Amino acid sequence: MGIWRGLERSLSLIPCSLSAGTWCFDSQDPKCGPTHWKELAPACGGPIQSPINIDLRLVQQDSSLQPFVFQGYNLAPPVLLHMDTSPQNHLEMWGAGLPSPAYRAQQLHFHWGAPGHTGSEHSLDGKHYSMEMHVVHINTKYQSLGEAHLPDGLAVLAVLLAEQNQDNANFSAIVLGLNDVSSPGVSVNMTSTFPLASLLPGPLVLLHYYPYSGSLTTPGCEPTVLWTVFKNTVPIGHLQLAQFQAVPQAGMLGLHPEPLRDNFRPLQPLGGPAVPPVSPILAGVHGALLGLGLSLVLWQNP
Repeated sequence: MGIWRGLERSLSLIPCSLSAGTWCFDSQDPKCGPTHWKELAPACGGPIQSPINIDLRLVQQDSSLQPFVFQGYNLAPPVLLHMDTSPQNHLEMWGAGLPSPAYRAQQLHFHWGAPGHTGSEHSLDGKHYSMEMHVVHINTKYQSLGEAHLPDGLAVLAVLLAEQNQDNANFSAIVLGLNDVSSPGVSVNMTSTFPLASLLPGPLVLLHYYPYSGSLTTPGCEPTVLWTVFKNTVPIGHLQLAQFQAVPQAGMLGLHPEPLRDNFRPLQPLGGPAVPPVSPILAGVHGALLGLGLSLVLWQNP
């Protein structure tokens, strides 16, 4: 993660780079892949980095952890909306051990592999999955991303996506827009909207999660992220996965650009505290009254 956009109902390809140079994934060019990121951003070689493998044998239950409270995740916006400063237009969450007061959704993006290979960033007991979705939030007490570069600045929900034969209708609006996403920096309005809650695990299994303190998974790799990795996966259809794997790389010239694949960071060693305990089964997940669309950013690099 490294690019931020307001909340919109659109898809876009946005190349990521640093002032000191350009970073990429090994599938694009090993010379600027993850092993070289620390040359551009020293934090990428630091001790508290993400993603990680979560060893379920080491996880313990903690009765003090509470369920998430979501505001705005259960309704789809009727029209294209842009983010503004009005509090009632924000998707926010709190609870689940997160610091006060709340965290506001900024964007979501996806990581995936090549055909026939896994593409998730996190793993559970060493098992990777077909894709991983990240919903990125900023602490509402901060007014800018610069202020949010503190240990409680960001919170990311990580959802592991498992491939299946049948399409998942909840991803239809996103997948339909992929064919029109072909140039970096160009936004494509989606034909329909959806409630963000429809992309998350169901209300009951949403109570099973693994929180830990980590970092952004792209440069500058700042250790400012409170991660929540959900135990239960969300299905995505084989043909839907293929649509992601066909997205062209940003910055590629010619009639047949190479597709973007393997856009994930490898697992990082545990350099900080062990993964905190998973929450127990609790009474329920609170809903919300207000909804807003999201800006969907597909991570690309030139």
